[in-house]
Amino acid sequence: MNVTSRIAALAESYRGETATNLSRMIQIPSLSGEEERLLSEIHKMLDAAGFDEVRVDGLGNIIARIGSGPRILVFDGHVDTVDTGSRSQWDDDPFSGSIDGQSVHGRGSVDQEGGVAAMITAGRILHELSYNGTFTIYFTFTILEEDCDGLCWNYIIEREKIVPEFAVITEPTNLGVYRGHRGRMEVDVNFSGLSAHGSAPERGDNAIYKAARAALGIEKLHERLRSDPFLGKGSIVVSRITSSAPSLCAVADGASLHIDRRLTWGETRESALAEIQEACGEDARIEVPLYRRVTYRGSAYPQESYFPTWKIEEDHVLAASGVATFRELFGTEPVLDKWTFSTNGVAICGKHGIPTIGFGPGNEIYAHAPNERTPIDHLEKASAFYALLPYVLEERL
Repeated sequence: MNVTSRIAALAESYRGETATNLSRMIQIPSLSGEEERLLSEIHKMLDAAGFDEVRVDGLGNIIARIGSGPRILVFDGHVDTVDTGSRSQWDDDPFSGSIDGQSVHGRGSVDQEGGVAAMITAGRILHELSYNGTFTIYFTFTILEEDCDGLCWNYIIEREKIVPEFAVITEPTNLGVYRGHRGRMEVDVNFSGLSAHGSAPERGDNAIYKAARAALGIEKLHERLRSDPFLGKGSIVVSRITSSAPSLCAVADGASLHIDRRLTWGETRESALAEIQEACGEDARIEVPLYRRVTYRGSAYPQESYFPTWKIEEDHVLAASGVATFRELFGTEPVLDKWTFSTNGVAICGKHGIPTIGFGPGNEIYAHAPNERTPIDHLEKASAFYALLPYVLEERL
């Protein structure tokens, strides 16, 4: 039996365990900053799977290792989730982790604990195969992605000094091979006014009216943003407006817009800020906020809320190896595409230039949505893909 057949057989044999591990994860709520209890459970799963090394870094990510080759390949999955939203929109308890024979249900099953469960099984398979190839393979179980995507990997690269040659993001791709996505940035636009009594508004200078005019300018800006043949069009939206005044019967002396800006290929932090300044006027004070949240370990790694666009070419050795791995395992051609949302790839590839692809179980349409669920078939296939990719990749280097 060749290595592909052995990996496929092992992934099938661990199909139930992979689903059960995912169910156990879902039953432990893990909002950003509250991942400690789930990571403790994942640590137990990793120990049972036979990883060569499992440790927790200074920020709070788990870093697990298989092999000790001279080159570094990383599989990354974040363990934090968003909240459930209104429970009335869910057919069942979002933390039930129920298994119905076809799918595993609950918050995080798609985004993105399904990929995490498949990573653990892939490590078990590689351990059983006594992998000793070209790569040191790190499996990273990372935190705070939903709050500040990429921060965890800036820490791993800049503080832990783990600099992979290649990376695989295990976010949901519906079993497609993804090779990029738009970047994003958060922007605060602030306006000052002059307060006056609400009975005589002409005596003041209403900051809300300035913000309102700017919001309409942002709406028009969206229509003229540039597009890329692969990544698509950039976008911009006002996602929040706040104001301040001495009282509710006074002219507002301050107002702010919060902007979500998605960046396509060729758009940069500087170009986006210049466009916003022009749309909002010279009186607008524009800033990119700093993310400073303290992790469950009591540490922090502040970074600006700018997340660069990234992609790799279709013929890159990593993308080609992903396609070849899929073809070897499943006998068909994968969909080669991109995410609509953002991932830790903004740091790994966008900031640090490390070639990255995505492959994960589940359909991204269920990410952040009620009645989230991942097919067990996807979990099995993702486990096999992660275990085989190192063998296929090293043959092509």
